Amino acid sequence: MATAAAPRVYKNFINGEWVDSRSGNAYENRNPANADELIGMFVSSNAEDVDLAVDAAKLAYQKWRLVPAPKRAEILFRAAELLVQHKEQFSKDMTSEMGKVLAETRGDVQEAIDMTYYMAGEGRRLFGQTTPSELPDKFAMSVRQSIGTCGLITPWNFPMAIPSWKIMPALISGNTVVLKPAEDTPLSSYNLVQILTDAGVPEGVVNLVSGNGPNAGAPLAEHLDVPVVSFTGSTAVGRLIAEACAPEFKHCSLEMGGKNIIIVMEDANLDLAVDGAIWGGFGTTGQRCTAASRIAVHKSVYHDFISRFVARVKKLRVGDGLDPGIDMGPCINEQQLKTVMDYVQIGQTEGAKLLTGGHCLTEGPYAKGWFHEPTVFGDCNPKMRVAQEEIFGPVVSLIPIGRLEEAVEVANGVPYGLSASIYTRNVNRAFQAIRDLFTGIVYVNAPTIGAETHLPFGGTKKTGNGHREAAIAAIDFYTEWKTLYIDYSDKLQRAQIDNAE
Repeated sequence: MATAAAPRVYKNFINGEWVDSRSGNAYENRNPANADELIGMFVSSNAEDVDLAVDAAKLAYQKWRLVPAPKRAEILFRAAELLVQHKEQFSKDMTSEMGKVLAETRGDVQEAIDMTYYMAGEGRRLFGQTTPSELPDKFAMSVRQSIGTCGLITPWNFPMAIPSWKIMPALISGNTVVLKPAEDTPLSSYNLVQILTDAGVPEGVVNLVSGNGPNAGAPLAEHLDVPVVSFTGSTAVGRLIAEACAPEFKHCSLEMGGKNIIIVMEDANLDLAVDGAIWGGFGTTGQRCTAASRIAVHKSVYHDFISRFVARVKKLRVGDGLDPGIDMGPCINEQQLKTVMDYVQIGQTEGAKLLTGGHCLTEGPYAKGWFHEPTVFGDCNPKMRVAQEEIFGPVVSLIPIGRLEEAVEVANGVPYGLSASIYTRNVNRAFQAIRDLFTGIVYVNAPTIGAETHLPFGGTKKTGNGHREAAIAAIDFYTEWKTLYIDYSDKLQRAQIDNAE
């Protein structure tokens, strides 16, 4: 009698080798569109595994920091080339473990490609400053220096893009890394780490430990030999990370929640605004920190916008993201689906008008997955919980507004400040919104998603703690400035004292 093949067990990557966890345990990674499909088994790491990974990274740092940055860049460039070659397979792997449609996972892998190429280019551009000294026969300049081992804790919604945002600037700056990917989507991080190894990253420079937050993430954030921690995830967990980093004054970058808004003015191109609202609200099943879960619409076009928007939402096809005819995939897991269902009930209890959706999908092709209908609430008060709290699902709240100033007040009246958008043909209004919206990112005539790797990414208030991902801003986080003064006067010069004479 034939027996089913044993599932593959994916191990930790420590000091250049795939190794078992000291815990001896493993967990299942299943397809959220079909829970019967087992992607693989992944080891459940503990503090001992983290210690081994950090020890390897700390030892490797002594040599890696001395590798010239252009040589480090050559390795990253090779990694980018390999990612291009494996893009389609990695995209399919990601859809299977995460659920978002294949077009989106291709974009996720492409973002990792873009970030890797970009940071490879920075290997010859880790610029400092040179400046005239205020004293004669003295030279002044600044240089960047690496820091050490970086602990990177990443989420499940962009399981290759976001690790690349953190790994690539850390490596090009001369640091080593220990990556703890989200337990829901570890395969994509395994693929990325394997590519870096194939590209020639030395042993111990990149390490990976899989597992959950309390057992693997917390020991990594708290580790005394990890001076840099970068986290992307919920605000609640981000607060715990910050508290863990504070006693040792670690570099700590937090990229957390969002409650983003699209403002639609009376002079907007409504068809374009509807396109943006569909993509912003229901791309990645609404499971983006930049998702447009609120839409503030001018009262004069409110009903027209609703009719167009709801008609489009009703046509969205929900299902397995590997099916080319599908527009929106499942929620990541059962708990997230339950959260969405809870918020739908909260919205109805608060008095929001359910315009479409509102139900989980459990019959037929949906029976083995975590699916929910695209859902729209209308006539929302901006203080309702569905208009204030991050849902991380396919739920959009429509808020009528009377003027731009009111829209900006609504936009800024939430705990988060990641992304905002305005649709208008009036350039004066556009620039007023750009000035007054207190978010890290503002779009004009585009949805709240679509960041590019060569510009800073991040937000204000409870979205982050002031640092930014991507671009030069990331290198600022992963390096320390060192200021150099070279005095060739052959005498004591006392800066401001002698300069005042």
